[in-house]
Amino acid sequence: MSGRRPRGYRYGKWHGGPDPLAPPYDLGNAVDEIGDSVLGGSGVREALRELLRRGTEGRRGLDELRRSVRERLRQARTAGRMDGTLEEVRELLDRALDAEKRELFPDPDDSARLAEAELDAVPEDTAGAVRALKDYPWRSAEARQAYEQIQDLLRREVLDSSFANMKQALENAGEQDIQAVKDMVADLSQLIDAHNRGEDTDQRFSDFMDKHGQFFPDDPQSVEELIDSLARRAAAQERMMAGLSAEQRAELQDLMAQTMSDMGLASEMAHLSDALRQARPDLPWGQRGQVPDGEQALGMGDATSAVAELADLEALSSQLSQGYAGASLADVDEELLERALGRPAVDDLAALRQLERELERQGFLNRSDGRLELSPKAVRRLGATALRRVFAKLDATGRGEHDVADAGAAGELTGSSREWHFGDEQPLDVVRTVRNAVLRTAGEPRTDRQRQVRIAVEDFEVVETERRTGAAVALLVDLSYSMALRGTWGAAKSTAMALHSLVTTRFPQDAIQIIGFSSTAQVLRPETLAELSVDTLQGTNLQHGLMLARRFLAHHRDAEPVVLVVTDGEPTAHLEDDGTPFFCWPPMPETIARTVAEMERVARTGATVNVFALDPDPGLIHFVHDLTQRAGGRVFQPDAERLGEYVVADYLRTRRGRRAR
Repeated sequence: MSGRRPRGYRYGKWHGGPDPLAPPYDLGNAVDEIGDSVLGGSGVREALRELLRRGTEGRRGLDELRRSVRERLRQARTAGRMDGTLEEVRELLDRALDAEKRELFPDPDDSARLAEAELDAVPEDTAGAVRALKDYPWRSAEARQAYEQIQDLLRREVLDSSFANMKQALENAGEQDIQAVKDMVADLSQLIDAHNRGEDTDQRFSDFMDKHGQFFPDDPQSVEELIDSLARRAAAQERMMAGLSAEQRAELQDLMAQTMSDMGLASEMAHLSDALRQARPDLPWGQRGQVPDGEQALGMGDATSAVAELADLEALSSQLSQGYAGASLADVDEELLERALGRPAVDDLAALRQLERELERQGFLNRSDGRLELSPKAVRRLGATALRRVFAKLDATGRGEHDVADAGAAGELTGSSREWHFGDEQPLDVVRTVRNAVLRTAGEPRTDRQRQVRIAVEDFEVVETERRTGAAVALLVDLSYSMALRGTWGAAKSTAMALHSLVTTRFPQDAIQIIGFSSTAQVLRPETLAELSVDTLQGTNLQHGLMLARRFLAHHRDAEPVVLVVTDGEPTAHLEDDGTPFFCWPPMPETIARTVAEMERVARTGATVNVFALDPDPGLIHFVHDLTQRAGGRVFQPDAERLGEYVVADYLRTRRGRRAR
């Protein structure tokens, strides 16, 4: 019995985190959807954003979530009018004055007439009337009660506009309740001041909540949460005030000032407002925004809540739009989303975030300097998809004979063999491979059970073949803005991806380079091409594209040179002698001359130049016919949706002709 100790396992309760038994996250459909957008002409970021807008199977996307938020926003705009407190104070004031005058009218005493004169002299504006009657000796009990209701209402509404849900807590409040509010505001100012100085601690916040937690039913879990809630409400209060008429705003501000002064809170509330501004300067302080405008009259507290909800819904709508620079799903506030649409909306957002993370984690997307790029893995899949679509069309039309059994790498056998290297596609020499394994293990002791031959990597040999002539293919793709305007850019991009995939996977002895040209030309890696949108710069600089193609062909002198050009317009740009690009429409004779001269240089390399013209304009067709005749090539005029079919079939036809020689 072996002395090795058995491996031990421990089992316990799962405490959350990723489910270890969950199946791998399936990204197949998502990658294909992104691929469809990319092959349609979009960039990678645009394609991912489009997928996130549409959503995944069974989950709402950003567009549907935003539509729901916009509907909530529409409803919130009709919540009510902002002048409810003024209206209610005016009604109570009129009731008090009417009751007092009824009480004074039957009294024949001169003092009653003086009192009536005092009431008649009360200012017309609500705030002035409330101030003027502050010390008035009411004779009517009904009038006194109405005026006291005004005082109570103002205390509750003014505080409720700064601290949510304060109105109910202070109904019929006594001196002790008011003192508790004053103590809370004083301690709150000290807490926020300490936070702004960077001196706040968890213990300080905990002590504050233990003492004053009854004033904050939303139960903030940190000083940051507390400040965020208060600052948002303070900003909403300013926004609410800005939504009133100038007269209403002046009266309400006057009433608020009186109330704060009567409660002994004027200086503390002013200090608190300044501290909140300092803590959250990013909020839209003092900015005028949307305010509710419905039939129901809202008090100050409810009006502030309604304005705060509007502001939150507007911010959430903007976050879900992702239409600003640097937008990210991390910007979407889950708390706002849950308040607006419920927990299922947060789950939908989480699914979109997981999709974005998995695309990176599983290697389909890379993030470089904050930009998303398709990984080589995704580009290979994209090229294969584009190629599969092209072959499907070739099958449907009966063109091409594209099903090649070998990879095109092997020629006639030479009778010799060599060591296998990674990437070799030559036939395996089985006899020599087994012989190498036998010789390598000949000296090892064997039992009756170990008579099989163990083959290692170093034992493999492949048969040598004559090297077959390959092709060097330069594919020039027009990137000018007219390609997008005519709707041909997506087809050109998909065609380039398909041809690159075909050459690199099925004909590895061939070389291919993709060259994009607009005002200037550039060599495009497959990853760059996948991300690329058309160039908004003017110009079709075919001359520069041909120059780059000629340099590429010079590096593959032993290969048969092939140049394929996809364009929708005559050359309108060229490079000056100092290398600067020059553009002119209609084309200048010099542009045409330089382009023709470069084509002749390409022709002298022995290259076949075929042009795929995507615009039936007679001027373009005449020009490219003249151009291709100089290089022994041809002109094709395919519809955009058949471009890939034409280009791939032409490449395959060229290969068959080369192999037959």
